[in-house]
Amino acid sequence: MRIPASTYRLQITSAFDLDEAAAVLDYVSELGADWIYLSPLLTAETGSDHGYDVVDHGSVDPARGGPDALKRLSERVAAAGRGILVDIVPNHMGVNTPHTNAWWWDLLQTGQGSRYAEAFDVDWPAGDGRLLLPVLGDGDTELDQLSVVGDELRYYDNRFPLAPGTASDGASARVVHDRQHYQLVNWRRADASLNYRRFFAVNTLAGVRVEVPWVFDESHREILRWVHTGQVQGLRVDHPDGLADPGGYLDRLSAAMGGGYLLVEKILEGQEQLPSNWATDGTTGYDALNDFDRVLVDPAGQDRLDALEATLQAERRPSGTPAEPVSWTELVYTGKRAIADGILQSEVRRLARLLPEVADTPERTAVVWDALAELIAWFPVYRSYLPVGRHELDTAVRLARQRRPDLDATLTALLPSLSDPAHPAAVRFQQTSGMVMAKGVEDTAYYRYSRLTSLNEVGADPSEFAVSVDEFHHRQQTRLAVAPGSQTTLSTHDTKRGEDVRARISVLAEIPDEWAAVLQELRALAPLGDAPFENLLWQAIVGSWPAATDRLIGYAEKASREANLSTTWTAPNDEFENAMRALVRSLAEPGPLADTVTGIVDRVKRAGWSNSLSLKLIQLTAPGVPDVYQGSELWETSLVDPDNRRPVDYGVRRDLLARITGGWLPPIDDTGAAKLLVTTRALRLRRDRPELFRRHAPVEAFGAAAGHVVAFDRGGAVTLASRLPVGLARTGWADTTVMLAGHRWQDVLTGARFDGGQVLVAELLATYPVALLVPIDTDPTLAEETAP
Repeated sequence: MRIPASTYRLQITSAFDLDEAAAVLDYVSELGADWIYLSPLLTAETGSDHGYDVVDHGSVDPARGGPDALKRLSERVAAAGRGILVDIVPNHMGVNTPHTNAWWWDLLQTGQGSRYAEAFDVDWPAGDGRLLLPVLGDGDTELDQLSVVGDELRYYDNRFPLAPGTASDGASARVVHDRQHYQLVNWRRADASLNYRRFFAVNTLAGVRVEVPWVFDESHREILRWVHTGQVQGLRVDHPDGLADPGGYLDRLSAAMGGGYLLVEKILEGQEQLPSNWATDGTTGYDALNDFDRVLVDPAGQDRLDALEATLQAERRPSGTPAEPVSWTELVYTGKRAIADGILQSEVRRLARLLPEVADTPERTAVVWDALAELIAWFPVYRSYLPVGRHELDTAVRLARQRRPDLDATLTALLPSLSDPAHPAAVRFQQTSGMVMAKGVEDTAYYRYSRLTSLNEVGADPSEFAVSVDEFHHRQQTRLAVAPGSQTTLSTHDTKRGEDVRARISVLAEIPDEWAAVLQELRALAPLGDAPFENLLWQAIVGSWPAATDRLIGYAEKASREANLSTTWTAPNDEFENAMRALVRSLAEPGPLADTVTGIVDRVKRAGWSNSLSLKLIQLTAPGVPDVYQGSELWETSLVDPDNRRPVDYGVRRDLLARITGGWLPPIDDTGAAKLLVTTRALRLRRDRPELFRRHAPVEAFGAAAGHVVAFDRGGAVTLASRLPVGLARTGWADTTVMLAGHRWQDVLTGARFDGGQVLVAELLATYPVALLVPIDTDPTLAEETAP
């Protein structure tokens, strides 16, 4: 089939290369996954464990196995009747080590005369004809550290090319440097002065102009060779919002592929839908992830957790400031405006340079910077795709005028250019708004807002606390109708918290008062002086417990610096960070702090496991193409990257899967084997019986505990999942029933059989908090096929 039944994501690295992937193919196939889904394969920076820093578009990374290993893997995949989906990176290249990137090296060596000057997005006039490279350390004598070695300029371990003839007279290294097409500058100048487009604020990832025909051809030749030779059946496009024309790019890529499976990593805000004119099968599933999480959150906990958040946030304000409701909208605006004025100010300044008709004097230019930053801060989605999405621009203008009426005239003057799809500033604005959204929201506001952190996930709106069961069904029906080939996911290499960390944290919505009391006790035992961050950190610890000390310290350092309040990346607060590390280390020692954490974990652990099994079964059986992130068939308690890219122990998983395949029904315990049972049974059914997954029809529950059921019929396969397990434990299922078609049914998880009609939920969910039912008397072979 052109569209897979499911995928299994593998992170390909030097330690887990393409041959290692081939070695686990039998396990992945036995698990029930259809295609394997691989992280980027092109040659990347030396030592890169993610692969998004491509340095050579023409080769499979030797460190990841090289072209022969890809061929071996593809042959084994084809023999198994499976397919391969590969992640590709059209937006940027790695430039951390220039000598490994032939395109970048040539650009540095020959400047604007380089063939590759057209490939990179450089504003040469802004650097007086030179490319600014922010690599120098602090101090006035850093240029004295330069040396000329052969035909290279060296700065410590950094190597840069010399333009021909520029060092032939024996001049000093500083003089030779001044003759180059690039200028080495202090790293702090990147925020305001950088004159090349980056990926977000990463100086070592330079933007590529893939809209140029020859750039597309040369950067995709190897990728398309994989497709045309049948080694790869589908592509996943990383960060299309960074491209000048995502729709045009997808048209060209889809045509070049010949119509293969094509996904985009697109963040959809709220009810935003993919542009209908995009040649893609759908997104990578963050939108689905957030729906799945929220249908398992208790809406009754919102008011109490809102009040707690208001109290905690008030501690960040001057003493005596009353606790007021926290506005997520305001947090987003504050975070985005800070980014536009800070680490991405160079992008805003470049926008102004593209608007000489408005920014025509130094005084006017300063006002234009201000207006552009304000407009970007209020932009409600990642970007528009002019002329599609013009209404989003109008919304941002309206909101900016409300906040800053003094900018009204400037905003009015900017609008004609920014709404014209052919204007360079309009193109650039669309590329910039997504950068600011990602850095200002996901990498800033998410770490400042601690109400219920399971909701602070990639592509999410944390102000949406919960989703009703009816709304959940509506969203699944929409997905099935609009993008049935869209991927769904629960964990990725980019998620802030693994799926089972979120599932446990979501339990706190059922016990908000208990959590508030525990948090108060924890803060008294180990105060940090940053109340919202303490709430966020303790939720991460409880959600992932027991986690190794070094993992928790790594998370705490990254989270606190991303919040950019008590400490920062560029100016770490040693006193705060030392206290934070001491807090984490103290958890490894017996005492009141560890006892308190253990107590709350014991309170929510089993409810979290129930949520996890429900979450997994819902995702694997709902509309879309479900992806299983490597290793997440057992409990996935990772935190933000790089923690979520740790090696996976497939030996343990093989052993457990063999026992399950042999008929074992594991208990719900710390091993996570019960989750493996749910995963393999659902994946196998989805792959082997696609005719059972053709629709999405709600299955209604009746009785006292009806609100604790999420149930739907996919066209033969019926999913039942528990929700709000703490409340359910108090009442039990009692007389709660669901209505099934009047024939015999079998639960593929346990093998139990039931008569149809009105069935007690307590009987259906006697073993696990979930069930996956299939009709057996309409197909006599099914009972044997699905029996454990």
